[in-house]
Amino acid sequence: MDSSPLILTLASIVLASTPLIIAVCGEIITERSGIVNLSLDGSMLMAAMMGFIVALETGSIWFGFLAGMAIGALFAFIVAFGSIRLRQSQFAIGFVLTLLGDDLSAFLGQNYTRIPGPMVTHYPIPVLKDIPIIGPIFFNQDIVVYFAFILVAITWFWLFRTQPGLRLRSAGDRPEAGFARGVNINFQRYLYTIVGGALVGLAGASYSLNIKIGWSEGITRGLGWIALAIVIFGGWSPIRGMFGALLFGATKALATYLQRTFPEVSVVAFNAIPWVLMILVLLLVGSDFTERLVTIAPKSLQKPLQRLLRISPPQALGSTFVED
Repeated sequence: MDSSPLILTLASIVLASTPLIIAVCGEIITERSGIVNLSLDGSMLMAAMMGFIVALETGSIWFGFLAGMAIGALFAFIVAFGSIRLRQSQFAIGFVLTLLGDDLSAFLGQNYTRIPGPMVTHYPIPVLKDIPIIGPIFFNQDIVVYFAFILVAITWFWLFRTQPGLRLRSAGDRPEAGFARGVNINFQRYLYTIVGGALVGLAGASYSLNIKIGWSEGITRGLGWIALAIVIFGGWSPIRGMFGALLFGATKALATYLQRTFPEVSVVAFNAIPWVLMILVLLLVGSDFTERLVTIAPKSLQKPLQRLLRISPPQALGSTFVED
């Protein structure tokens, strides 16, 4: 049972979704503070490239992860500095950084393309890995996968159950009210944008060191945009974001299965399935049409469905706060 194709497929979905889960948590932290970091795609590419090269040259995957986090933190700092200090558009700065990261990673990493390198060691958890069905899926993985799920729990707890998390959310929801209560709004935005960016960088490095081992041009291209979409789909909640990342991983696995089953169909059609699904979800979640559908459901299910489908972005998301 534990080695059945279905169990192995589900375990591979969990593994492949790990970078997305980490990136989604990082962007949720950033956006909850009021900053939109659109540099994710370029940041993840740069982190994947730099993380692999540093790990290869030093022989340590941990230095590779640190290099990736440094790249992500740097990109995020540029976005925060441009918005807070220079009062420029967060969206324009992030988009330009995405283009820069894409081209720069291809240029700097051209001598390391498809070179074998270090990878994260498989680390099954004793006893837990032997639990039927759940064990081989979630506990027969490696430390990066375990970290991703622990990160979801920590992020949720920090945001919604701690005083620092309340100050963080005040920076993104009601900065004026938070400032009146003594919260340094711009410090919160700098801090959590950099922290979130470091997690995005970690996600990029984990892709080249744990998913598709090695570096090749565009290895994570598109994942940053998917992470941004999942943040919206998840309603800026790390738990819902985790399920969104797993859903995307499942659709990728489905596309691969369909491609093998129907080889006569163009591969482009199957590769487009996850993107089409994500667009449909974004169009439906929180729309008037969906709200009307909820009213048709049994009354006992209406409130749970409303909570599930409602998305509420931070009220001051993307705005600049000027301290008087």
